[in-house]
Amino acid sequence: MIPAALSAFLLLAASARAQTPKVDRVLGDITKVDPGAKQIVIRSSTGQEIMATVVDRTVYLRIAPGETDIKKAAHIALGDIAIGDRARVRGHFTEDQKSITALEVLIMSKADIAQKQQHEREEWTHRSVAGPVTAVNPDAKEITISTRTREGSVPIVVEAGNHVEFLRYAPDSVRFSDAKPSSFADIKVGDQVRVLGDKNAEGTRVKAEAMISGSFRNIAGVIKSIDPNSKEITLTDLVAHKPVTVRLTADTAMRRLPQGLAATLARRVHGGTGQGGADSGNSGARPAAEGIPGPGTAKPGAGAPPGEQGQGGIRRGNTDFQEMVERLPPLSISELKTGDAIVLSAGDGADPGHVTAINLIAGVEPLLQAAPQGGRQILGDWNLDLGIGGGGQE
Repeated sequence: MIPAALSAFLLLAASARAQTPKVDRVLGDITKVDPGAKQIVIRSSTGQEIMATVVDRTVYLRIAPGETDIKKAAHIALGDIAIGDRARVRGHFTEDQKSITALEVLIMSKADIAQKQQHEREEWTHRSVAGPVTAVNPDAKEITISTRTREGSVPIVVEAGNHVEFLRYAPDSVRFSDAKPSSFADIKVGDQVRVLGDKNAEGTRVKAEAMISGSFRNIAGVIKSIDPNSKEITLTDLVAHKPVTVRLTADTAMRRLPQGLAATLARRVHGGTGQGGADSGNSGARPAAEGIPGPGTAKPGAGAPPGEQGQGGIRRGNTDFQEMVERLPPLSISELKTGDAIVLSAGDGADPGHVTAINLIAGVEPLLQAAPQGGRQILGDWNLDLGIGGGGQE
């Protein structure tokens, strides 16, 4: 994973600092290499670009991503360094802190990083499980998660031993590259986690090798305003009854439910029979949630498929709902309009009034009208799938 590769650099930097405390260091990605001028430009994680000037005594090394033993680094030449490589430069800053005279340039090549990402992506695709945390056992260092299957939700016990790599998603991102080192103590009931490891023969337990977790919140509301320039929308949380400003990014997955599908799902939420549903017109229909416009007319014959009806809520876990949503075409901010009802998932950050959307679904008027307490039930059924890890989400 990219965080692991960065951790390796940090460990190497810490080791070097203990040996030569007066040497300056720069960590980042190489954006320019000029062998003729003997210069390398490095962009740090903050976006600052530092000019590294190399000299005759500069040492060039290449190390594999994730490796922490500097003795395993291979000697290379300046000509072997390429744009996109990740670098750690040791040397001496100039007074303005904008350039550094390099004593050592240690790189992880872009190709090696890509190869490692691909390998880990495959590992996380075939050897990981994900779901919300339903129980935490600190004494046994185990957690229980609820995983999605075709047959419904299934509990799996995760064994988190002493050699597990723990990561925690940033409040507004599900990118592995933004995740921070974490610990077992940070995991709590309600968190979403993805675990890399091997299951037992019965599939009831998994021995974790790595685990990434995060705390997320679900919000339902009606759009009050849209700012295309800042890519922000405002709404009132129908459950908390408080205003929320939602930031949309290039990573926000947005979809719109077709009217017929939304009406079908609304019937399942209300009871699955279509009798007294949100759009049935019966005198026993549940009143619309405050602020939610009434749904349009459902297509004839729309309703829950046989064997999937339930007593309020989307049946068979939330597998059907999420799979249907994931198959829908992407939605752009230009297609949203004031008055649209939406549900979204966002990181549970420090400011509840300002969030960054991870997933957003529009066209949910029938669902929110059918669901008790202004959408609380639907949101409870919608669990965020953290996706595939392994550093591929760049």
